[in-house]
Amino acid sequence: MQLRGALMLLGASFFWGTTFVAQISGMDGLGPFSYAASRYFIGFLAMIVVMYFTHAERLKDRRAGKYGRGFLAGIFCGVFLFTASSFQQVAMVYTTAGKAAFITCLYIIFVPLVSKWLGKKIRTENWIGAFLAITGLYFLAISEELTINFGDFLLLIGAVFWTLQILAVDRFAKKVDTIDLSTSQVFVTAILSFIAMTIFENPSWDAILNAAFPIFYGGVMSSGVAFTLQIYGQKYAEPSAAAILMSFESIFGALSGWLLLGEVMSGREIFGCILMLAGIIVTQWRVIRN
Repeated sequence: MQLRGALMLLGASFFWGTTFVAQISGMDGLGPFSYAASRYFIGFLAMIVVMYFTHAERLKDRRAGKYGRGFLAGIFCGVFLFTASSFQQVAMVYTTAGKAAFITCLYIIFVPLVSKWLGKKIRTENWIGAFLAITGLYFLAISEELTINFGDFLLLIGAVFWTLQILAVDRFAKKVDTIDLSTSQVFVTAILSFIAMTIFENPSWDAILNAAFPIFYGGVMSSGVAFTLQIYGQKYAEPSAAAILMSFESIFGALSGWLLLGEVMSGREIFGCILMLAGIIVTQWRVIRN
């Protein structure tokens, strides 16, 4: 069961990491909220298909009392998902896929720290990992003139909300219908993104059609498949173990940005990535060792 959960979370991290490229290419002529609204709407349609093909099995499990309906929990998680996704999507206008992937993955440091605030024990390796990650963030995102890129700053805020989304999913994943939860949170994010789009942007159908493939990839593979894999995977993994597996999106994001967009990091930025990766490994060393 643990291997199944690990593979699901690793699959989710692959789709999330490669979606950073889709997020950048999808905004060629399209605003961040327009891309997000289109992406999550497609993701919602994908989840409807999943709901249809899993309905009989899920109904049987609910009647057996294994779990309850997950729509209300999905609304709660969806608010965090929309907020985190919005900060990330707007940030992609100002930064690269590789940097976005690594800064977003600070949630692996924030998860145990917030868990401490919620009353759970925090170990020495968590503090050491946090120090390494923050030092890495300095080299990755803060210039020698002690200024931070606006997009990187937005990503940092977004990482806090990704942390809350992970903890919210962990709160409900073992108690409710995972497909209900995933469908509901994607739907809420699509609706809130559409509202933001109508307020801040004026997209054209031509721009949406031109971004059809990045929207489809971000919607089906990231919003639909990956978030469902996350919820299923977190049924079989502790939050800290889940966080380290999902943090592989930083590596997938940097590699896909290099391979598909030709992004190149400076030596200072690469050093920052190495420190952040070291912080991730140290934070979860007890999990890796066991």
